[in-house]
Amino acid sequence: MDTNSNIGDLVVMNRREALKRAGLFLGAAVSASTMTGVLNAQSKGGRSKSKANNLSRVQYGIAEAIADRILPKTDTPGALDVGVPEWIDLMYGEFLTDDEKLTFEKGLGGVNRASRKAHKSPFVKLNGDQQDGILKGLAESESPFFLKARELTISGYFTSETVMKTVLNYDFIPGMWQGCVPISEVGNKVWAH
Repeated sequence: MDTNSNIGDLVVMNRREALKRAGLFLGAAVSASTMTGVLNAQSKGGRSKSKANNLSRVQYGIAEAIADRILPKTDTPGALDVGVPEWIDLMYGEFLTDDEKLTFEKGLGGVNRASRKAHKSPFVKLNGDQQDGILKGLAESESPFFLKARELTISGYFTSETVMKTVLNYDFIPGMWQGCVPISEVGNKVWAH
């Protein structure tokens, strides 16, 4: 039996569970394309950090700024710390449907247009409060683009190795199964399995 394939299977199962939990926290369903990416993207290697492979440089910068506003660094790593922009770029290039890609492209352009209209500056040049104002408007209007951007940001974040190991409790080789344990007894952290 190949130990590496078993480890890969465990990673897929852990990523799947983390994504389900992230969806439950949000009260949102996860699209089929995002689920496909979560189950397959971890095996992709050789991606360059902080470089767009599929999105244009401008689109990548906007996606990066949005991810940072959705999940900024606090006492835990933020979206930028765990590579969420690279995840979004990979998802866009390899897993989103053609319709989702079109929505995402138009949405990124729309964010920049709204930014220029409201503040006479591109989105990436705005301060955090100005960016939040634009994103809040998209969220309140239930923009399909914003919903997809949020889904990709959260799925990329909660399925990252860093978050699974430093934010969530992670026990690669678990001991005895305890189905219902008060969270206070396990360090007040949600567990990733």
